[in-house]
Amino acid sequence: MALRTLSTFPSFPRRYTTRREPNLTVIYRNPATSIVCKSIANSEPPVSLSERDGFAAAAPTPGERFLEHQRAHEAQKVVKKDLKKEKKKKKEEIIARKVEDTSISCCYGCGAPLQTSDVDSPGFVDLVTYELKKKHHQLRTMICGRCQLLSHGHMITAVGGNGGYPGGKQFVSADELREKLSHLRHEKALIVKLVDIVDFNGSFLARVRDLVGANPIILVITKIDLLPKGTDMNCIGDWVVEVTMRKKLNVLSVHLTSSKSLDGVSGVASEIQKEKKGRDVYILGAANVGKSAFINALLKTMAERDPVAAAAQKYKPIQSAVPGTTLGPIQINAFLGGEKLYDTPGVHLHHRQAAVVHSDDLPALAPQNRLRGQSFNISNLPTQSSSSPKGESLNGYTFFWGGLVRIDILKALPETCFTFYGPKALDIHVVPTKTATAFYEKELGVLLTPPSGKDQMQEWKGLQSHRLLQIEINDAKRPASDVAISGLGWISIEPIRKTRGTEPRDLNEAEHEIRICVSVPKPVEVFLRPTLPIGTSGTEWYQYRELTDKEEEVRPKWYF
Repeated sequence: MALRTLSTFPSFPRRYTTRREPNLTVIYRNPATSIVCKSIANSEPPVSLSERDGFAAAAPTPGERFLEHQRAHEAQKVVKKDLKKEKKKKKEEIIARKVEDTSISCCYGCGAPLQTSDVDSPGFVDLVTYELKKKHHQLRTMICGRCQLLSHGHMITAVGGNGGYPGGKQFVSADELREKLSHLRHEKALIVKLVDIVDFNGSFLARVRDLVGANPIILVITKIDLLPKGTDMNCIGDWVVEVTMRKKLNVLSVHLTSSKSLDGVSGVASEIQKEKKGRDVYILGAANVGKSAFINALLKTMAERDPVAAAAQKYKPIQSAVPGTTLGPIQINAFLGGEKLYDTPGVHLHHRQAAVVHSDDLPALAPQNRLRGQSFNISNLPTQSSSSPKGESLNGYTFFWGGLVRIDILKALPETCFTFYGPKALDIHVVPTKTATAFYEKELGVLLTPPSGKDQMQEWKGLQSHRLLQIEINDAKRPASDVAISGLGWISIEPIRKTRGTEPRDLNEAEHEIRICVSVPKPVEVFLRPTLPIGTSGTEWYQYRELTDKEEEVRPKWYF
């Protein structure tokens, strides 16, 4: 006899029956058909009679599981594709903003957008001249009023928070300038990074990868013409490569150059032609490192063989001693292949002296001629007074480098010599440490300059940052170390000054350390580094490190 639930005969109506179960009410007339009402009092999942009697859906078959897996895989591919499209769209938006910026007519001297409304802001030009140039499609040949003043020697800053200015609506912030370089991470470009040899540590831009991403870098050292006479460039080149390798910044090559004498510039031009491979070239570096001067020297060198570079010399970027002269990317048509050369805004670093000194005092920080060290030891100090410490060394003395640096000698050898390398405009004064504070307060702005002038004196916050340095002496025949002041220069420390016809004596156990305290304005940084081998003496004591085969392969080559 067949089951009633499978019968095809119509069933007669039966009396409705209600069966109560905990938290569930089921009203049914036919066992094969169920009506489920969920109880409001409890949220447990309902169970129908068909499930209890074994009539629920069967477990998924292997084929169904395969199809489900395929659907999930396809859905995942769609999500990844959408994310990739979104990322590509953001990248295109960044590049579009950059293209939009370059399409705006800008001053060819500083890169600021041309405008006719605000006389005090960068990029201002006369309205009549602007309309005339616009009519003849010559806006790219215009130079703004600020650049005209800079070209005549005026010191006009335009970057808020630098050069002693708090900033205002007419000033461009350092963050805004850095933002104009953010697109480099998303472009295929060749980066030429410039570093000032006089301020090597302060202008190095150790985190340059945050700006340029994985783009290849050519490292260019500028202003080598300022190094003392007799300096061996072989020693300098090896020293630069060694320091660069310690910073773990991989570069294609290192070039020692001078924009003034054009030394080494032709080698950079050849390297650019070799490595650009259809990419645009960006000149990058800290503010006031000499980017515009280097571009002018590069164009002059390239013009001998490239007619496009020769034509580009007519409208060159402006050069000045003011940090932040360039306020926007300046596009230069310099290559026959159609690639562009860009002069970029300088990266403003808060830890350099130029960030705390007034713009009127900025020329004093820029060396104009070859550096000549000023050496001090106990035998050549000025006439000592009754307050001078009694002893045969520099212990208890204080050096003032202008009004910007104070160095207290805590422990030194009798023969220890301190040699200062920096701008000639900053005088060096030596006084006993116990009278140093009173001397600084009395002579600041008079003998100790910069700062200079009443306005600068009122805004000056003093030497608030103090750093205690302990310098180990490993070899008495060689300088112990350099103390580099960011944005100013450096001090070379010789444990025992070598004199003609004599050899340095052997040191005892208590004489293997020199201690000094360096005070500078906040937030200027102080660096302790290996001694830069300059002058004829540098050639005598500098030692080349023996390299392994692996180091030879990864070590960048340097050129001069």
